[in-house]
Parts: sequence; C-alpha cells; structure tokens
Amino acid sequence: MSSLKKTPVLIMATAVAAVLSVSAAAAMGDKPPASADNGSSQVAPTPAMAGTFAKAPAPEIPPLAPLGEPPIPPDNPMSKAKIELGKLLFFDPRLGGDASVSCATCHDPEQGWSWAEDISRGYPGTVHWRSNQSIINSAYYSKLFWAGSVPSLEAQAPSAAKGGVAGNGENDIMEARLRLIPEYVKRFNEAFGEPWPTINNAWKAIAAFERTLVQRDTPLDKYLLGDSSALTEQQLRGKALYEGKARCLLCHNGALASNEKYYNIGVPRAERWLEDGLAQITFRFEYYAKGATEELYRKVKDDVGLYFRNKNKWDMGKFRVPSLRYIGYTEPYMRQGQFYTLEEVIDFYDRGGFDEDGNTTSYPNTKTPLITKLNLSDEEKEDLLAFLEAFTGEKIMMDKPKLPGYKPLFTLAELEAAQAAK
Repeated sequence: MSSLKKTPVLIMATAVAAVLSVSAAAAMGDKPPASADNGSSQVAPTPAMAGTFAKAPAPEIPPLAPLGEPPIPPDNPMSKAKIELGKLLFFDPRLGGDASVSCATCHDPEQGWSWAEDISRGYPGTVHWRSNQSIINSAYYSKLFWAGSVPSLEAQAPSAAKGGVAGNGENDIMEARLRLIPEYVKRFNEAFGEPWPTINNAWKAIAAFERTLVQRDTPLDKYLLGDSSALTEQQLRGKALYEGKARCLLCHNGALASNEKYYNIGVPRAERWLEDGLAQITFRFEYYAKGATEELYRKVKDDVGLYFRNKNKWDMGKFRVPSLRYIGYTEPYMRQGQFYTLEEVIDFYDRGGFDEDGNTTSYPNTKTPLITKLNLSDEEKEDLLAFLEAFTGEKIMMDKPKLPGYKPLFTLAELEAAQAAK
C-alpha cells in the first residue's frame, strides 16, 4: 500500500483515538489541558477535532433528588443472617493483622462512622495518609476511596483490612481465626451454606451490613418528597445559592449529591507531610507501593490522587467528588482533613480554591476551571451553610456487639494421641 493510501487510514485512526482519549478524560471530570508545564506532553486538537467537540451537547446536570433504596449486587443478595454476620465482622479486630484493628476502629459510629482527625489513625506503629471517609451511604458509590480505586464495597473491605497502613491483615491468618470460632462457623453456614468460613464470604457479609447504613430521611429528602415545611426560609435561600451563584450543583448533584467524577479543586497540601516524621514515612511508602516515578518519590510533597491509578500527568491532584450526605458528622473535610469546619470549606470555595493564607494546589495546571471566586456575602455564606445542614439527619448510632470467642479444633489430649500414633 502506498503512503498516499495509508494517510486517510492513519488520520482516521488518530482522530478516533483522540476522541476516545478526551471522552474518557471528560468522564473522569476535567478534560486534559491543551498544554501544560508539568512535564506532560499534550497535543492540541486539530480544527476538525475541535469542531466535533464543539457540536457535542453539554451533559445535563442532574438536580438534587431524594435518595432511593441502595443498589444490591446480584452476586451478593441481602439476607438477615448475612447482615447480622457482617455486623459482627465489622466490629471484630481479628479481621486484621495483629487482631487489634477492626473496620469500626477507623469507622467509629461516634465519629460519623469515620475518624474525626485530619488523617485517619493507622495500623499500630503507623499513621494513615488520607482522611477517613464515612461509610454512611457508601452503598450508593460506584467507586470507593478518594481516587476511586475499587468498584464495590466487596472490594473495599479487603483493601482496607489488608492495607499496609490500615488493617495489615493476611488472608490465611484471618480465615484461620474465623474457623477457630464456633459461632462464626455456624453463622457462615447459615449465611452462605458453606461448611467453613472463607475470607471472601467475610467481605461479602461486611458489605451487606454496610448497605444497611443509609440515611434517607434528611430534611432535604423530606422537602424533595413534597414536605414544603422541611426546609426553613434560610435554607431555601441557601438552596438557591447552592444551585446558582455558589456553583455547588455542578459537582454535588443527583440523589447522592456527587457526580463521582474527579477534579483538582485547589486544596493545598497537608503540611503534616513536612512536620510529622511518621506521616512522611507513610507518604513515601504509599508513593513506592503505587509505582510512582523516582522523581516523584524523591521530590513531590503532595498527594497526586488519580495519577496513582492511571499515571496521566493531567490527572495530578484530582480526587473523586464526595457525597455531601451526612456531612454534619464527618468533619474534618477534604482528602487530608485540611478544613475542620464547613465554614472553612465555604470560605475556601468563595476564594476560588485558596485557603486563608493564599495557598492552593501543588498542581495548578490541573486545577479545574469550575472553581472560581464566588464573591458571597456573609449573609449568603450563612444561608448556604444552613442549607448544607439539610443534608444530614439524626446521628446514626449503634452499640458494639459482643464478639464470639475462640474454641480449639482439638484438645491437648487429642493432639498428643495423634502425635503418638505417628
């Protein structure tokens, strides 16, 4: 084939690849910039490509909506036996490394089913490296963790229980512990119909329990379902700001109050990386474990977020939009707890993505253009804050269950007899 005949094919292949690349980036949040000085090499779209993009209809922004029933995966149907088993396992530290850290250790009901410090507590002898997110309404997410690294609660549970600075557990040890607990042998059989506990079924049980931790009766839900008295006049003014001048609805929309896309909104780095030696060790450990380049490992002093997953430099500093539901109990806010109050969060957005000292993201080239200075008045800030409070209902509390005890699979006499018979 001559080079002349190859040319149309190559042009078409290049155009298709470019369209797919930009479409994928748009689905993640912001499109990759045409050029950047962060070391990445970008190609500006040709006029023909630009015309194609210009004709694409802008996606409609879903309005706020009442929260429906949580989705249930077909391969993990709900049952009372499974939920009750999952509750026990959620509070049981034996699903971890040294049997001292459970799911509930870091997702404490009294702390909003999260951890009320800037960075979550870690496995004994460590600290974590990101702020802990609440598991209330986590059943509705299609991807979990700040960078959306897992697609389901079934995948989230082992990622946390086995994470080096979280649970630090090993499958065989955790499974062996479960099999030495008669109550669990019985409950796993009732829930799954299998003679022995398996670690994969443990994650399924925990996920089933977590799908019961939902809040659907907030003042906002009641208002959206037709109760006009559920919101105050101040909250209604705040709702108008949320959907208009304050630009919150652009990302925090739909029933979950999150579009689940990824953005760099300008949150400055956690200064704790520079001040806390143990946090610095954890930070470098995570960089090494996630396959960062040597340059990033040695020089960067901030969380690159989505970049860890896809290694695209235009995604540096981007994180998944969190839900605003149950927000009244989940302070501090942002990925490393940079802001301790919602007032601070509102001020941050009002300044266009800068903190009170003028600090912003370490990756300015990827900062989303959706974040602009808002020029809210003090009264408007108070109205917006009042509306944000409508995303939260009564605090969800739960007594910690009494955990079942171990029982050996054989007595000392039986062991001695077995040894003597050899």
